[in-house]
Amino acid sequence: PLDRSLARGGYGALRECLGGARTPDAVIGDLEASGLRGLGGAGFPTARKWRTVRSHPAPRYVVVNADEGEPGTFKDRHCFETQPHRVLEGLLVACWAVGADEAYIYLRDEYAGIRAVLARETAALAAAGISPVRIHLRRGAGAYVCGEESAMLESIEGRRGYPRHRPPYAAEVGLFGRPTLIQNVETLYWVPEILSRGPDWWRSHGRRGRTGLRLFSLSGRVARPGAYVAPAGITVRELVDEHGGGMQEGHALAAFLPGGAAGGILPAALADVPLDFDTLREHGAGIGSAGVIVLSDRDDVAAIARELMRFFRDESCGQCTPCRVGTEKATALMGSAQWDAPLLRELSTVMADASICGLGQAAPAPLLSVLRFWPERVGAEPSS
Repeated sequence: PLDRSLARGGYGALRECLGGARTPDAVIGDLEASGLRGLGGAGFPTARKWRTVRSHPAPRYVVVNADEGEPGTFKDRHCFETQPHRVLEGLLVACWAVGADEAYIYLRDEYAGIRAVLARETAALAAAGISPVRIHLRRGAGAYVCGEESAMLESIEGRRGYPRHRPPYAAEVGLFGRPTLIQNVETLYWVPEILSRGPDWWRSHGRRGRTGLRLFSLSGRVARPGAYVAPAGITVRELVDEHGGGMQEGHALAAFLPGGAAGGILPAALADVPLDFDTLREHGAGIGSAGVIVLSDRDDVAAIARELMRFFRDESCGQCTPCRVGTEKATALMGSAQWDAPLLRELSTVMADASICGLGQAAPAPLLSVLRFWPERVGAEPSS
């Protein structure tokens, strides 16, 4: 509740902003100095995005992407269930910094309990005179593709969630055609902490040359699944041992998905590679939203890749041919005991190069992982 958050010092950073103790340029400068990047998957520098939106003419909007439809990801839910006011303070600071008078929270429709909490607490903020911004709650449309930011904007505006062609980007032409700052829940969750403790505090965390903290959604064959705060640059092996309580009894680490369904599948031989932006790209994977799914020697990676492709096929919005037809054809090709590797690779290239949005572009990642690391399981020749 709001009173408990205030008793713990909540909204201190916002009060400093509204009271003149901080300026928008100084706040954006602190975020820049911290090196905070968007934690929804893209990893775009937060300060640069805020500065870009602020540079375009008002009116401006801020939109919180809380759709969280990526399989294996539940960190945003954790943020809202444990410290909703920390997210809301980050949102209000963002609105103040970019000069937005209205904000929208696009919330996964399955999070009905969180929606009730947010409705109550945003009303309490308005009644207490703490929030100078009108906050709208919007129920997600139940589509995976609406986690893509431009499809989300279409959904908020009342249309079908089709991704938009870009450019122009949302920072210039976003919600209702106006400059729009779009942020993930976890990014806003860390903003008040960085402003209160300073950029150096954020940069003091991290391993192997990486900086900051991340919320990892850890699931699969681990003893203690859950959402865990860990330093950027931690490895899967360390994440499992230090936070997940090790592997389940009778299971040995064999593979893992570092970034949910769209992040690819990596073998246990890469369990000591740092989990952060850009560190997994050479292995054909990405950290995405940090939804880490741990697989054991009892799991069939080829079957899991087929299931993921079926998921992408079912969730394709159908707007563009490479994704709509590509996911369907890939699902059919992966159904045989022996995969046609050359054809699947060619199809994957077309999907990655020609799909409008990240769904079609990232859908081939699991199948390419199998062809790269486990070709013998699908009767394919090893990659050269």
